[in-house]
Amino acid sequence: MLTTTKIKQMELEANAIRANIIETLVEAGSGHSAGPLGMADIFTAFYFHILAHKPKQPTWADRDRLILSNGHICPVQYVTLAHAGYFPVQELLTLRKLNSRLQGHPHRGSLPGIETTSGPLGSGLSQAIGVALAARMDKKTYRTYALLSDGEHNEGNIWEAVMLAGKLKLHNLTAVIDRNNIQIDGYTEDIMPLEPLREKYEAFNWHVLEVNGHDIPAFVAAVNEAKAIYEKPTVIIAHTIPGKGVDYMENDYKWHGNPPGIMDMPGEPPKKEQERDALRSLRTLGGSIECHHLE
Repeated sequence: MLTTTKIKQMELEANAIRANIIETLVEAGSGHSAGPLGMADIFTAFYFHILAHKPKQPTWADRDRLILSNGHICPVQYVTLAHAGYFPVQELLTLRKLNSRLQGHPHRGSLPGIETTSGPLGSGLSQAIGVALAARMDKKTYRTYALLSDGEHNEGNIWEAVMLAGKLKLHNLTAVIDRNNIQIDGYTEDIMPLEPLREKYEAFNWHVLEVNGHDIPAFVAAVNEAKAIYEKPTVIIAHTIPGKGVDYMENDYKWHGNPPGIMDMPGEPPKKEQERDALRSLRTLGGSIECHHLE
C-alpha cells in the first residue's frame, strides 16, 4: 500500500540515491550525470514498491523483469540495486574500474539484478518483447518493463519493436520513456524532433500515459493502470528533468555524458567545487537525506 509515510520514505530514498550517483561518478572520473539523476524517482518506485523481486534471490523465476535499454544511465540502476540489497553499497566505488562488475554499460551475468546486456541504443525494447513473449508462451504472470530514452527513438530498431509489440498485443509489457528532452549533443527537438510522440505510439496500437516522472504516486498509478490494460502494451511517457536536484546541471545537455569534477564549464562551479556543490544542492531537495556515504 502506498501510504503518505511510504511516499516520503521513497522520496528521501531517491534523493539518497542521487547523492551516491554523484559520489560514484566522481570516484570513477567518467560517466553520465543528467539521465541517472533524472531517473532516480522512477528507479526508486520500481525497486521499492512496484517490482515483484527478491534481492537475495535475483534469479527467482517469477520475478518481474526490468530491461534497461539506455544502458549509459546505469549508475542509477547500480546505486538503486545496491540500496535494495543486491550487492554491497561500498562496491559502488568500483564503477567503471578495471575488472569491476559495475562497467559503463550493464552486462548480464556480471552483477545480480541485471537482466540484459545493454550498450547500443535502440535494442532494449526488442529484448523486452522477447521476454514478454516468453512469459506469454510459458503462461507466466510476471511483467516486463522496458526503460527507454527519448533520444534513442532516433533508432529505427525502436520503431520496428513498437510495431511488433502492438501487433502481438503484449499487455504484459510496459515501456517507460525518459522524456527529458536532451541527448549527448543537444536538445532532442533540435536534433531529431520526436513529437507528436504520444500519437505515434497510439498509431501502433499502444495504450499511452503521460506523467511527471518525479511524482512517485503518479508514476505508481500509471503503472497500476498499465496492469489493467489487457488488449495492448502500454507506454508511460515520463517527463523528467535531466540532472534533477543539482541546480547547475538541470536541463543542461552538456551534463548528459559528463561527471562532476573533470572540466570547467562557463557560468558553472569550478570543477574542484562541483561535487561539493552538487551534494549541497541535493540536501535542499525534499528535506534532509540520510544516505550510505561512500568513503
